[in-house]
Amino acid sequence: MIVNETAVKEILEEVKPAKLVAATKYVDEKEIENLEACGCMYYGENRVQAFLDKYELYHGKGHWHFIGTLQSNKVKYIIDKVELIHSVNTIKLIKEIEKQAGKHELVSHVLLEVNIADEESKQGFDKNQVREAMNLILTCPHIVVDGLMMMAPNIEVEATRVYFKKTKELLNELKKEYPKYPLNELSMGMSQDYKVALEEGATIVRIGRALFKDEQA
Repeated sequence: MIVNETAVKEILEEVKPAKLVAATKYVDEKEIENLEACGCMYYGENRVQAFLDKYELYHGKGHWHFIGTLQSNKVKYIIDKVELIHSVNTIKLIKEIEKQAGKHELVSHVLLEVNIADEESKQGFDKNQVREAMNLILTCPHIVVDGLMMMAPNIEVEATRVYFKKTKELLNELKKEYPKYPLNELSMGMSQDYKVALEEGATIVRIGRALFKDEQA
């Protein structure tokens, strides 16, 4: 896969003022440099080892986010290297992030992943669990919650709208209940559904395949 320069520039303009996080799972550091050259400055990785490999080889000015499932025993490898962890979805993970951030004397910015559609196949807190997580984080001086992250069900695009809307409503509830935290970010929407997500309040979209093309193309 290689960067589709035209698509990247068009999508960057289309999503403004939301932030485009390029899902770079299937490309190497050279293509990430090409993303930067197009003006895309935020890169989201799904796997810790792949991220570490690219982190060492990439020497640009872009910003790294972690957007995949994060095992608690891998937190120590990324805690001082990523600006935002999107996929915080267990109490155990919260505790480990606090522990490792404390060791580095830094504040880790996170998003709580919510399973707004209550899908058995997806991870994330439900509406009640997310408050348990927030209450725990109130006791964690090395964590700041910037907002929520979600993945819509794999259904017809327009039908995803209700789930994006519910996530926005939940964020608004949490902002009132937990004024200590900014809670301004909604990471939702991917290549197939980001346009609907933006209409429903997404501030971050995680886009992969729409930014790239096959090398033969």
